[in-house]
Amino acid sequence: MRQQSHILVVDDHAQIRESVTRFLQKNGLRATAAKDAAEMDACLAVGQFDLMVLDVMMPGEDGLSVCRRLSPQGNLPIILLTALGEETDRIVGLELGADDYLAKPFNPRELLARIKSVLRRTSRDAPMAGRLAGQTVRFAHLLLDTDRQVLREDAGAETPLTSAEFKLLSVFLERPRMVLSRDQLLDLTAGRMAGPLDRTIDNQISRLRRKIEPDVLRPRIIKTVRNGGYSLACDVEAGA
Repeated sequence: MRQQSHILVVDDHAQIRESVTRFLQKNGLRATAAKDAAEMDACLAVGQFDLMVLDVMMPGEDGLSVCRRLSPQGNLPIILLTALGEETDRIVGLELGADDYLAKPFNPRELLARIKSVLRRTSRDAPMAGRLAGQTVRFAHLLLDTDRQVLREDAGAETPLTSAEFKLLSVFLERPRMVLSRDQLLDLTAGRMAGPLDRTIDNQISRLRRKIEPDVLRPRIIKTVRNGGYSLACDVEAGA
């Protein structure tokens, strides 16, 4: 994690917004607060941020809509704050490109831990860990530009990846044809273990498949392995 990472806290609840901002500042982070999507846009227009903590339930444009709008840019990690028990919001948020979620009410220390975890795996100073860093990677019909976090088809069309999609794809590209369980994938991408009903990896793979598979109903690049997990079913070539 970089020194003085800058966090944007977006929540319409003044007490939550202000207390989270103060807590993050006391723990060595820069923090800026916004009360809604319009104020968030104004902050993003003039500031550089490393991560956004985003409330789902806001007046005007809600958090899921914001996530849908920002995720194609793929350069700002997002942690969603969801209402306790609103599992649908969490699943949709992950499908839209959010990197993690936390249910309200929450312990600020847990939020801080999740922020640090996301920053470690999405650091702009190290966009891709491991032997493929800084290279262009060919697999199937695609090229991955690891510096820009962009996929390019042979025909020339480009598709940006969210930070979560990029990290997940990187894990597969560094381990072609290996069967990886959901627990292994969650550990490698998020640094945590899966709960008994945790569908994070399945949701992220579904979203990634929509960007890389010619036919998402018959995936041939990332295959599901019965009772095993998932596997990148193609060769990988890396070059400068």
